[in-house]
Amino acid sequence: MTAAPEAPPSALAEPERNVGRRWIGGITAAVLGLYMAFFTPIQVLLPLQLQGIDEDGKVAAFGLVTGVGALVAVVANPLAGALSDRTAGRFGRRHPWTLGGVLLGAAALCLLGLQTSVLGVLLCWCLAQAALNAGYASVNAGIPDHVPVRQRAVVSGWIGFPQALGLVLGAVVVTVLVTDLSAGYVVIGLAAVALALPFVLTTPDPPLPREARPPFTWRALLGTFWVSPREHPDFAWAWFTRFLVMLGNAIGTLYLLYFLQDAVRYEELFPGRSADEGVLVLVVLYTIGVVATSVAGGVLSDRIGRRKALVAASSAVMAFAALLLTFWHTWPAAIAAAAIMGAGFGVYLSVDQALITQVLPAAADRGKDLGIINIASTAPQVLGPALAAPVVAHFGGYGTLYALAAIVTLLGGVLVWKIKSVP
Repeated sequence: MTAAPEAPPSALAEPERNVGRRWIGGITAAVLGLYMAFFTPIQVLLPLQLQGIDEDGKVAAFGLVTGVGALVAVVANPLAGALSDRTAGRFGRRHPWTLGGVLLGAAALCLLGLQTSVLGVLLCWCLAQAALNAGYASVNAGIPDHVPVRQRAVVSGWIGFPQALGLVLGAVVVTVLVTDLSAGYVVIGLAAVALALPFVLTTPDPPLPREARPPFTWRALLGTFWVSPREHPDFAWAWFTRFLVMLGNAIGTLYLLYFLQDAVRYEELFPGRSADEGVLVLVVLYTIGVVATSVAGGVLSDRIGRRKALVAASSAVMAFAALLLTFWHTWPAAIAAAAIMGAGFGVYLSVDQALITQVLPAAADRGKDLGIINIASTAPQVLGPALAAPVVAHFGGYGTLYALAAIVTLLGGVLVWKIKSVP
């Protein structure tokens, strides 16, 4: 008679019990704080700060700072996830990294507000990106750690909409409530800490027994970053389809200000108003769409037990929004496209995130593997401008740009059917 296989440690076991409202509220708040810290500097604070440092070179400086920061994020997220996978101690695997990441990230943001040179801004922003991505990697791993498959889409919906809401709330905080630049950085950093603390202090994080942790060497750790597409084809397809959809999204949104100025002629349509006001209107409409559909899409996916059909459908909705701007360069078309894009992206965020957690190769590497998936979300922010700029300048302008966005997004939705292990 053979002995029953030994049960895995609780930190590595597949979760069976649904998480409650307090846990969902805690992780939603933590993610909201992190997204505010990520996006508010990029959207508002960094452009103003670099303009004050070098008026003539602000565009190049902003591109340098955000580009290098994105590269840091690409490396830091999976690395921090991998280290949290191997963290053994009575405080758990994830919470120490979440707390340390938001605290160091807040400190880096406070220092960032004091910088008076482009180099100083660059270094502090890279430190903030590294720390905040460490916090995000550990929080994101909480879903496969704690949430059963039957509940993952709805929980992913709750942590999906803060991506859009964080941008709007952060912009309101630093433009309406706090108008001083350095104080804006401080408030955003403190908000990230305050929103993450309840989740860290009040939710469980089962420790990883030391005997379950593999021997540590940097060579072995770095070797785990290669996930063979041949051995794990569903993981590879999930990565590639996420990359395509996020690339389409980046292509379609990066030049929105210039689209309103040059194609829609927003400032001629509305004398006395600037195009950045139009961008704000579109961002708000987009955010409303995301918030309205992210949780609802997750609930639907969990109830019917289907992921791929909803991912494909939401990608088609986003592609349709891009097609509106391909053929109609008008303000009403831009309004409709923003709302439709947000509605599609909300469903996509919740359902695709749940799908991804179901194709992770190993429970012991959840944090690292989700970090690798995150590269598919961040890399398009670097690649998008490189593709969009020549298209706008030399290959047909904004009509071609949005047609490309539609094609890439739709392709990402179609290829999700290549995933075999998830319905």
